[in-house]
Amino acid sequence: MSDEATSVPRIVVGVDGSEPSKAALRWAVSQAGLTGGVVDAVIAWDFPTPWFGLTPPTDTDPTDYQKQARKILDQAIDEALGPGPGRPVDLRPVSAHGHPAAVLLDAAEGAQLLVVGNRGRGGFSEALLGSVGQHCVQHAPCPVVVVRGRGHGA
Repeated sequence: MSDEATSVPRIVVGVDGSEPSKAALRWAVSQAGLTGGVVDAVIAWDFPTPWFGLTPPTDTDPTDYQKQARKILDQAIDEALGPGPGRPVDLRPVSAHGHPAAVLLDAAEGAQLLVVGNRGRGGFSEALLGSVGQHCVQHAPCPVVVVRGRGHGA
């Protein structure tokens, strides 16, 4: 029997704190509950983007960026699912350095499913699907579910 046949189904979900990402997290947890799976809730972080070749000077330690990303992830999980223990499935928070699409695609290797919100924190709110979601749909190594999030206050 292969490890794949005996392993627990793994669902990867991208979380950035936006309402659509929280809706995606709720959907992923619900699906994992139905399939007996686990959920990897993934947030990506990166250093500030250079502007015209210039990067603002900073004394910020890279671990500070990771800690901030993890804080956003933990808060989004609590807001989407309620605080504390007693969640219906095994939920594993992951904070990883890199571009969100690349981080999610890497995390999705070997996963049963990748779940993303239809929009993230990007600036083009009128777009139906954000750039990260679109990239994941086109390049993921597994099936992708795009969850449409409700507006603010959902």
